[in-house]
Amino acid sequence: MRVLLLVGFCFLCLNCEDKQSKSKTKNNTSKIETKAIVKDTTPKREFPRLTEDNVMEFFLGYEAKNKENKVRIVTSSGDIDILLYDKTKFHRANFIFLAKQGAFDNTQFHRVVKNFIIQGGNTDNGQVTSRRRKIGKYLLPTDTNRGYTHKRGVISMPSGEIENPHKLASPYEFFITQQDAYHLDGDYTVFGEVIKGMDIVDKINAVDVDEAEWPLRNIYIKTVKIIE
Repeated sequence: MRVLLLVGFCFLCLNCEDKQSKSKTKNNTSKIETKAIVKDTTPKREFPRLTEDNVMEFFLGYEAKNKENKVRIVTSSGDIDILLYDKTKFHRANFIFLAKQGAFDNTQFHRVVKNFIIQGGNTDNGQVTSRRRKIGKYLLPTDTNRGYTHKRGVISMPSGEIENPHKLASPYEFFITQQDAYHLDGDYTVFGEVIKGMDIVDKINAVDVDEAEWPLRNIYIKTVKIIE
């Protein structure tokens, strides 16, 4: 009798341990199966932040793959269509690249000189400034030996806001000549010309300006888009 009771007690103990073991195994398996896998969904940059050190190499590769050469500057006064010259490849590539990045969106024609030029690309819009900061800070060398002159209706690039002896170009700004301005030849890079919308250029050039040559009524560049 004692033997039977002892056997029964041992069987009961083993059975309990087996259930506890299965219960622990089941709980552990459940924890493993429900563990979430977190993936990095941060969008990757499609291009490096541009600097003086990498900008020329970047645009050398960019211009070879992005051959667009016509853009439309959509302004609050009307549209201006531009043909960009293939010979000034770095400046063409820069303008196409910045247009695709929206770098000119919501900027202004901030300088108007009567019977001379209209200059655009500047702004005090914080969102635009932030967007450009992410693109990078750089200047472009002049490219003035391609046979182009500052005749009426060309688009050219002003020198950077930073003082520099070689008149390196400010990539985020541009000006369009409203009249012939051949005295600018050799100092600034002509990289395209107006093919439609010179009446809009004339209209903008006729607006009233303050002492700093800033239009009294803001003239916005809504966007610059690629056209066929």
